[in-house]
Amino acid sequence: MSDAHHHTCSCCAEPQSGPPMSYGAPAPVVWKARYAWRRDSELTADLCMIKGKHFFVHGLVEIPVLDGDEAFSWGVWVSLSEPNFARTHDLWEDPAREQEPPYFGWLSTELPVYADSTLNLKTHVRTRAVGRRPLIELEPTDHPLAVEQREGITMARVRELADQLLRG
Repeated sequence: MSDAHHHTCSCCAEPQSGPPMSYGAPAPVVWKARYAWRRDSELTADLCMIKGKHFFVHGLVEIPVLDGDEAFSWGVWVSLSEPNFARTHDLWEDPAREQEPPYFGWLSTELPVYADSTLNLKTHVRTRAVGRRPLIELEPTDHPLAVEQREGITMARVRELADQLLRG
């Protein structure tokens, strides 16, 4: 059951009323299935390393829904420098990680609903409590995704996104 008014939750498999409030990418856009066989590459639900040279963290771009009760979110991948990735990895289960300053990164997920590419938008990765994905804040530009994160969207826009994504 999936349409802009009802869907089945991908986490709990329960029927939900209303459009999905989040969508996500399973891997950074540059990940290839063959990398899974390499010793210097790994993809988990939270972190990714490719060829020991490229490092990514999975986080959420949260967008306020002006006439709704919860935020809309995009599950995205962001590239990090090797030192910031190592720090993220070392602090992954540490409650003190919330005190970390934000890390710079490049958005590494293409969101097909935007006419302008979302790849390589500048971001700041804010670590949150253990068990919560990092918050991805886009630099304030005129890109539609950055504008939506800054200004919010309506439930009508959430339904429009659902229509676009569910119909391919």
